[in-house]
Amino acid sequence: MSEGAGGWAELVVVDDGYVAFLAAGEQAEGDFRCSGCGYGVSIHRALPVCPMCGGVTWEQPPPRLN
Repeated sequence: MSEGAGGWAELVVVDDGYVAFLAAGEQAEGDFRCSGCGYGVSIHRALPVCPMCGGVTWEQPPPRLN
């Protein structure tokens, strides 16, 4: 993961079975789930500490199928 223009994290999608995680405090945009309890947030700022479990790692959920 790298920091793009404006300080926002750029997520690199790789299809190797691994999930990319972001830490609380990292700038992010989009939908994320707490890796500890699954709590979901839609965000356009720094990721928070999870209000449900206190977790500090976040992941993007898989894309929705239409």
